[in-house]
Amino acid sequence: MGERMTWEEIQEKYPDQWVGLVDVEWYPDNKATVKSAVVKYIDKTKDELTMLMLQGEIKARYTTPDNLFQLGMVEVHG
Repeated sequence: MGERMTWEEIQEKYPDQWVGLVDVEWYPDNKATVKSAVVKYIDKTKDELTMLMLQGEIKARYTTPDNLFQLGMVEVHG
């Protein structure tokens, strides 16, 4: 952890789990899709990551491939 990785690299390294991300770079034309980020947490539950996200510390994502939708995590980018 601590190195910038593409979303595809994160999915490959941490398959099928919740990750807490910092220093997130978004695609300019799609603010919902992570281009790259630094993984800060891999050992927390969805609920723990949700609380950290609500406090503005991280962005949380599930590493399931993009064609599957994980319910329970919604965020708005301004």
